[in-house]
Amino acid sequence: MKKYLAEMIGTFVLTLMGCGAAVFAGIGLGTTGYGISTLGVAFAFGLSVIAMAYTIGNISGCHINPAITFGVWASGRMSGKEAGGYMVFQTIGAIIASAVIYFLVHSGNVAGIEAIFNDTTTTGANSFLPGNLVPAFVAEFIFTFIFVLVVLGTTDIKKGAGAFAGLAIGLTLVLVHIACIPITGTSVNPARSIGPAIFACIEGNCTPLSQLWLFIVAPLCGALLSAALWKGLASDKN
Repeated sequence: MKKYLAEMIGTFVLTLMGCGAAVFAGIGLGTTGYGISTLGVAFAFGLSVIAMAYTIGNISGCHINPAITFGVWASGRMSGKEAGGYMVFQTIGAIIASAVIYFLVHSGNVAGIEAIFNDTTTTGANSFLPGNLVPAFVAEFIFTFIFVLVVLGTTDIKKGAGAFAGLAIGLTLVLVHIACIPITGTSVNPARSIGPAIFACIEGNCTPLSQLWLFIVAPLCGALLSAALWKGLASDKN
């Protein structure tokens, strides 16, 4: 249970800080003077991962992402039961974080806030433009593949980066966001997409919820490929 709670807290922090940065200080704030650009949002997500990696890494491994958990399970590093528990609590953490963002948006003096994700929601939800389904799927698949491959490689017991793994993983997430934000808002994390999509629909915009399947399926497929590739690369066989 400590591992599950750690994953819930870690995913809560990731979603709150990353999506919160996009909503409250993102590109769409116009003349308020608080815009931080795509780079700023990317660093908000990446720095959240680094902070949590060195906070809960020794407890749960700091997956805080169902795609990472799926990749770790597929590579044989954890049981299916434990992986399922991780995913459930990661999703709960993301939903709680999205509830906090929703409360802040609708209860304070923040009228006129626009999110950077297609300017359609104040929750930081992922979505893609009509006709861009294939590019969106390919982007989420490829960038999740890269991200999870870095996670598996840097955390490998024999071939990993040791204490520097958290830093490498967080900075990789920054790079992924810089490249992918213009396409989908960047998910590479089903839990991070589920929470904001639910509250976007509560606001009256159910497009992110109707497109949510892509932000679940594509990252999981990318993670599966990462696991298969890393098992081959890490093997002692030539």
